[in-house]
Amino acid sequence: MSNENGEEGIGRVRTPSDGEHLAVVLNKMGYGRLKLYCTDGKERLGRIPGSKRRRMWIDVDDVVLIEPWDIQGDEKCDVIWHYSNAQKDWLENKGFLDDLKQFL
Repeated sequence: MSNENGEEGIGRVRTPSDGEHLAVVLNKMGYGRLKLYCTDGKERLGRIPGSKRRRMWIDVDDVVLIEPWDIQGDEKCDVIWHYSNAQKDWLENKGFLDDLKQFL
């Protein structure tokens, strides 16, 4: 999806719906587990589900979309989406990442 100038297009950006939060990756714990800081002010241990593990490459300081677990939702979550740098800039310009500014 690059245009004639060689810039990557953003396309449609997935925004959080009910029960979902944006988060920034603080630390990689190994085995598909991540330490995350979420927009609701909580630190959670996130995991990449098996169906997405091979397709989703996440590094420290990346922005992801998470869904807290039904049980232990304040401590644990699943990572359901990974944003590219262009999408991260779009989210920042629209004000979705205001709660995460100290970590970006």
